[in-house]
Amino acid sequence: MTATLALWGAVLVGGAGLAACLALMATMRRQKRIARRLRGAHRARGVQPGSRPDGPLLLGAIAALGGLVVRSGILSASTIEELEQTLISSGLRGRNGIGLFIGSKLLLFIGLPVLAFFLLPEAGFSTMTTRTATIMAGPLGLLLPDMLVRRNHKKYLERVDSGVSDTLDMLVICAQAGLGLETALHRVAAEIRLARPEIAAEVEITLKDMRIAVDSQRALTALGVRTGLPSLKRVTATLVQTLQYGTPLTDALRVLSAEMRQDVLTKFEARAARLPVLLTMPMILFIFPCIFIVTAGPAGMKLAAAFSQ
Repeated sequence: MTATLALWGAVLVGGAGLAACLALMATMRRQKRIARRLRGAHRARGVQPGSRPDGPLLLGAIAALGGLVVRSGILSASTIEELEQTLISSGLRGRNGIGLFIGSKLLLFIGLPVLAFFLLPEAGFSTMTTRTATIMAGPLGLLLPDMLVRRNHKKYLERVDSGVSDTLDMLVICAQAGLGLETALHRVAAEIRLARPEIAAEVEITLKDMRIAVDSQRALTALGVRTGLPSLKRVTATLVQTLQYGTPLTDALRVLSAEMRQDVLTKFEARAARLPVLLTMPMILFIFPCIFIVTAGPAGMKLAAAFSQ
């Protein structure tokens, strides 16, 4: 009876951990769909995509568990702020985002080893295999949400980086039209939101920082630091230079735009130069055997027929 209760307890704890991971993935996908549906539409007053704390009971319980860890003071304020920014860029927004992430890590860290310890012997695995799987399941459960968030964050940064050139071109047009820096950024964010929503979101965050902060240069520098992209760091450094030294904004942006376009072409040329090397093994494995069979096959068949007589 005790063993049965322990087995059911392990199943419940492990199932809760797996459900937490699945809930984390489902929440990210759902909020991405919401962002795509609201893209280009007027947002309701005071409502932002993914800002609702409401959700299923399981998500609320996992978020509450993670919230206890956040409020306990184990994590520093800078770590929490950095983690929140990473989760936002990965599609996990809202007040419960960080709680859901940390709660999922805890449940997986506890649930997967318990599940492996009780279920693997029932499935017929040896004691050594069970112990090894139990030891490995804990770190795996702890790292699984990190791997998921890191993958989404990498894709987000790639989409942001792909929109920097278009954003810079629009900034040049706005500067040539005589708009100021803040007005130009606001106009670019509004116009590019449909095609490049990720870079538009970053520009909007920078605009909010510029309105709140006394020093606009610090808000612009935070854009490059927040994303960590070299292209955005170059853009923000150019904008800070124009504000600090009073250099013409149009000329500086035009030169930077030409340089970044050349960098993009250089990257494409480097990728194209790798193609012959990448095609060597497929040619050896798949193309050369076919050519050899077509050219030497009939002669081989004739030789085999001649020697068989």
